[in-house]
Amino acid sequence: MINHEIKINFEEYTSVEELNKTDKELCLEAVKALANSHSPYSKFRVGAAMRLQSGKIIYASNQENVAYPSGLCAERVALFYWGANHPDDPIESMAVTAHSDEFELHKPVTSCGACLQVLAEYEKKQNRPIKMILYCQNGPVWITSGVESFLPFLFFEERLTVKS
Repeated sequence: MINHEIKINFEEYTSVEELNKTDKELCLEAVKALANSHSPYSKFRVGAAMRLQSGKIIYASNQENVAYPSGLCAERVALFYWGANHPDDPIESMAVTAHSDEFELHKPVTSCGACLQVLAEYEKKQNRPIKMILYCQNGPVWITSGVESFLPFLFFEERLTVKS
């Protein structure tokens, strides 16, 4: 038997005020994206702001539907929009935040497994990591360079290739 250990690395800041200007601005843009969340069922709004290499910001929010699971997370809304409209303008960073009127959040909300896998796919497509900034309003901020810290066992098509 071989015992393996996986460690993840991320930066934690006690508030958005500790961030550099660029990252702080992106977090505040993610808060703006919350306004367009369509979340009448969960009442859990998620906003994402994605900065491209050109400086363009893409906004996205979660979009629910009464016919579960027809909705989509904010991260995938942003990524699919990028893939359809700006695939030649690499993604530098994405800030994600959440809000609920039902309870208070004390830590950043992490992306779901499906969103992490899509992030991994787009990192591979652009051949560079995407800086992830997870922002808890009135709380800490977590930053990592690339999705692998959140999803260490990434799934890629090489595993589907049959070698002769």
